[in-house]
Amino acid sequence: MAICSGRTVIITGAGGGLGRAYALAFAAAGANVVVNDIRADAAQDVAGEIRANGGQAIANSDDITTLATAQNIVDAALAAFGEVHVLVNNAGVLRDRMFISLSEEDWDMVMRVHLKGHYCLANLLGRRWRDLAKAGTPVAGRIINTSSGAGLQGSVGQSNYSAAKGGIAALTLVQAAELARYGITANALAPAARTSMTESAMPDVVKKPKDGSFDAWAAENVAPLVVWLGSVESAHVSGQIFESQGGRISLRWLANRGNPRQGRAVAGRGSGRGG
Repeated sequence: MAICSGRTVIITGAGGGLGRAYALAFAAAGANVVVNDIRADAAQDVAGEIRANGGQAIANSDDITTLATAQNIVDAALAAFGEVHVLVNNAGVLRDRMFISLSEEDWDMVMRVHLKGHYCLANLLGRRWRDLAKAGTPVAGRIINTSSGAGLQGSVGQSNYSAAKGGIAALTLVQAAELARYGITANALAPAARTSMTESAMPDVVKKPKDGSFDAWAAENVAPLVVWLGSVESAHVSGQIFESQGGRISLRWLANRGNPRQGRAVAGRGSGRGG
């Protein structure tokens, strides 16, 4: 049986880049996929590609940054597939400026899409999963957030983005601690891949090799980890921040005393190979 057979996943920003790679990989692993993207045509294209390959998917272009419109996404998923088991918060936007040149609009836009966008769907689904657990229905909920190396280490010219992504890392730790009792895990990725955002910020760094050698920046390389985190097999992993690029996965250890699934708080960084 496929690793995510019968599970339903909502993926935000899934019309291209990493989100598209996640959507295709989840579908290949047997999941029902809700392809959310504010670019309706892009969402439709990805959902159509999944269906053409024999998978189950719907497209959705509702706004992730308010509870009311995020509820529309959840409702669409429930109407199509009956339940939601996995949320991948992937959508993002850049407004890069040196800190003193940032406008209020630059700051608010990035905070709204990244940080509040991570709040809305997770809050709605977290409530749903909590109520199901309290009613005696087993829950295997998965929240997969998207942080960034910029959020973990800082990035010159990206104070708004770095602050939002650092906030997402901290949010993930709190979610893991608070939601474990309901059968919900929360983890975050700091992915490194070629997307519209990275191509605009550092095109020479992320360009595809012309010699046919291994493409370390291909979004498809990150997807297997995300699919596994969305499966029932990852129930023992929560409150973790993963850095993933190409064939490498690193685990970013952060203090998390409040998470009953974790041991004592530690600091530092461990790394290992992944594929």
